[in-house]
Amino acid sequence: MRSTRTPVAPTRGRRHTLLAATGLVAALALTATACGGGDEDKAGDKPGATTSQAADAGNGKVKVPADIAGKLKEHGIDVDKWANGGWKDWDKDKWLSEAKDFVNPVIEGLWKPDRMTSAKEANKTVSTKDAAADQGVSDPEPAPVKAAAEKTPYHENAAPVGKVFFDSPEGAMVCSGTVIKDVNHPGKSNLVWTAGHCVHAGGEGGWYRNIVFVPAFNDLGKSEAQLRNATTREISPYGNWWADWASTSNEWIQGGSETGGAGAAYDYAVLHVKPEHGSKSLEETLGGALDVDFSAPSAAEVTKMGAWGYPAAPPYNGLKMFRCIDQPGRLSLSTSLPTMYRIGCTMTGGSSGGGWFRVVDGKTKLVSNTSIGPADNTWLAGPQLGRGAEALYENMSKTYGGR
Repeated sequence: MRSTRTPVAPTRGRRHTLLAATGLVAALALTATACGGGDEDKAGDKPGATTSQAADAGNGKVKVPADIAGKLKEHGIDVDKWANGGWKDWDKDKWLSEAKDFVNPVIEGLWKPDRMTSAKEANKTVSTKDAAADQGVSDPEPAPVKAAAEKTPYHENAAPVGKVFFDSPEGAMVCSGTVIKDVNHPGKSNLVWTAGHCVHAGGEGGWYRNIVFVPAFNDLGKSEAQLRNATTREISPYGNWWADWASTSNEWIQGGSETGGAGAAYDYAVLHVKPEHGSKSLEETLGGALDVDFSAPSAAEVTKMGAWGYPAAPPYNGLKMFRCIDQPGRLSLSTSLPTMYRIGCTMTGGSSGGGWFRVVDGKTKLVSNTSIGPADNTWLAGPQLGRGAEALYENMSKTYGGR
């Protein structure tokens, strides 16, 4: 399984909605040959209160909200130590893993340009042996499709796509994500779709920490040399958006592993985010968001799917957005698990969590997300989004969407 993360760009109005949609539709319609450890949360539990909190202006220390302080204390974690860097302690016995235990207070200024650009991809690959399991429901392995660089500026061609950053026991990591619409709060969504393994470590761990979404990261697609002394605005033009709540499937929390495991077919997550600075919603700030298609069409019903993300493992460096477009096939890791979608694609780690899109009646919709891939980076696979994914989304929208 692979993970990707990407940052964002500044507000430029509602015009982005049409531009972003047009860019994605055009790519899917016309370019058929174009082609980074942490804590996770379960679906269905309620947070005690808002979990984002800015740093204290007087001493630079983080103020941990009362509800979070109480939650940490219940698990034997010293609140003062957490506020002063104790979040770096990954004691397995104190690694919060239950849905109700998700905590992610804002640490203002933590995700600076140099920290973002040095974040590592959380490579999670499936072996050829595992991928070939049960050929009765797995189609032949697809031919590799070379990833194509997305046109810049990203806010005009793929505005909803961005990067997800988080801290894991291995250090700063990165994934990709997509801004999605909030059915209960039209035009004012603060929801982001990504992979479960980008927020939670699965069966052997817990929730990742300091989870942040950065839309339209490196909007102009500048090179590493050009970004060497980049300002925050250059690399994160729309600001940093902290997850104040997150949900992933119980199947991922219980069965997810470093190679996907039994949770791979349920490897999806929804974040509710709030800005580090500002008051407008994410959708208003970007000027757009995408609908999610929960119809889970069979691969045979779809002629094209496109995967977008920020691949970070060589030969890529995580600074630029890429896409792959291909006709999907089926992948089954076990007869007991739902079939996944699979497309040819050379994107590497860092693209995990990135949205998969298809055009339905002329409208671009998110239909899956990058979950797993092989060590030789020739294809990607993502879960079908059916009733379970829809229930998780509806709960997030209803319970946390208006916060």
